[in-house]
Amino acid sequence: MPTVLLLHRWMRDPLGLMKECRARFGETFTVKLVSTPRMVILSNPEHVREVFASHGDDMHAGKIAASLVPFLGSQSVIVLDGQPHRSLRKLVMPPFHGERMHAYGQQMIDVTHDAIDGWRVDEAFAVHEAFQGITLDIILRTVFGLDDAARRQEVGAQLARLMHVASWPPLLLPQMQHDLGPWSPWGRFQRELAKGDAMLRGVIDARRSAGTAGHTDILSLLLDARDEDGRGLDEGALRDQLVTLLVAGHETTATALAWTMRWVLALPRVRDRLLDELHAAQRTGPLTPERIAKLEYLDATVREALRLQPVVPLVGRVLQQPMTFAGYDLPSGVSLTPSVFLVHQNPDIYTRPEQFDPERFLGRQYKAHEWIPFGGGIRKCIGMAFALYEMKMVLATVLARTWLRPRPGYVPRVVRRSITLTPSEGMPVVADAVLPRDRFVAQA
Repeated sequence: MPTVLLLHRWMRDPLGLMKECRARFGETFTVKLVSTPRMVILSNPEHVREVFASHGDDMHAGKIAASLVPFLGSQSVIVLDGQPHRSLRKLVMPPFHGERMHAYGQQMIDVTHDAIDGWRVDEAFAVHEAFQGITLDIILRTVFGLDDAARRQEVGAQLARLMHVASWPPLLLPQMQHDLGPWSPWGRFQRELAKGDAMLRGVIDARRSAGTAGHTDILSLLLDARDEDGRGLDEGALRDQLVTLLVAGHETTATALAWTMRWVLALPRVRDRLLDELHAAQRTGPLTPERIAKLEYLDATVREALRLQPVVPLVGRVLQQPMTFAGYDLPSGVSLTPSVFLVHQNPDIYTRPEQFDPERFLGRQYKAHEWIPFGGGIRKCIGMAFALYEMKMVLATVLARTWLRPRPGYVPRVVRRSITLTPSEGMPVVADAVLPRDRFVAQA
C-alpha cells in the first residue's frame, strides 16, 4: 500500500488496519508511516512481556512520543527517557497512590452531581462531551487545586478551547506544524497554547504565593516534591507535568467513560447487574467513595470497557541498539510496538474477545502483559490507579441518578481525536429520568 494511503488509513481506521494486517501477515508485522520510526507491531503477549521487562536504557519509550512534545512540552514525563525519566517519575508518582488519591473521591462525586443537575429529561446530548466537562472540572479541583468557582470556569474555558483545537489528528504530523497565521490550524493552536500557558503560570504563581500548607491538590504536592539532593521541579518541568496531567487525565478518562456507557446502555444484563450492586450497597449505607471503590462488578465493567475499547491503541519502545527479537534481526531506531487492541483481542487470553463481558474480570486478575490499556513495565501510566478510581466514582453517580438510553438511530463508530479513539458524534444519549441529588443516598 502506498505510504500516503497507508497514513490516511492509519489516521482514520487504525483498529481495522491492525486487524487486517494481523489476519494477512500474522501476529508480528511492520508498519512504516511518514515521519515516524518503523513500527514492529506486536500482539503475542509473551513478546509484549519482554518489551515491558526492559529496564529502559535499551528501549526508549519517550522517542515514540516525540510527536507529542509540541503539545506536552519537552520535560513531560511521557517524552523523557533514561535517568531523566526515572528521576522525574519518582517525583511525580506519589500523589497518585494510597490515601492521597482516595482523598479526591468525594470531589469526583460532587463534580458529577453538579453536571447531572444540568441534564434535561427527554433532550439528547453528547455524553462524551458531558464526561469531558466532568473530568476537566475534576482536574481543575484535584490537580490544580482551584477552589474558586469563577476562577475554575475561567481557566477551564481556556483549557477546553486549547484541547479542542489540539484534538485535530493531522496536527500530530510534522508537515502540519507550521504557523501560517492565526487562521491556520497550527497557528491557531500556537495562540491558544500561549493563552493556556499564561493561565497555568497564573495558577502556579498563585499557589506558590499562597503556600501549600494544608492543601492536598497535586500541584501543591508537586511544588513540595524534592529528590534525594533536595531539588524540586523547575518552572518548565512543573508546567509540562501539569499539561501532561491535563491531557492524560481529561481526554483519555472522558473517552473511556463514554465507551463504558456505550456498552452499559447496549446490554441490559450489564446495566441491571450494576444497578443491583449499587442498590444493594445503598441498603447498607450511603454510597461513599470508599464503598464505591469496592464494588466488584463496577470495577469489572470498567476494566472490560478498557479491554474491548482501548482509548490509545498502541504503546512503543524505540530500540537504541541492534537487537534480535522474536526471531527477527532489528536495527537501531526501529520501534517495538505492542498493540493494546490486538493483545486484548487474543482468544487464547480472552474467551469470545469481541464480546463485552465484565464477568471475565470477576475472580481473575490478568497478567501485566495481558491487560495493557495503561501500558506496562517502567513506563506504565502513573495515573492508572487515579483513572480507574475516577471512572468508578463518576459511573456510580451517573447510574444511581439517571436513566439514559442511546439516541434513536445512533450507530457508534470509532473516530480519532489526536491520539485517542472516541465514539462518533460524542455518543448522543437521551435522559429518560434524572433523579434529585438526595436520591443518591436516599436508600441508605
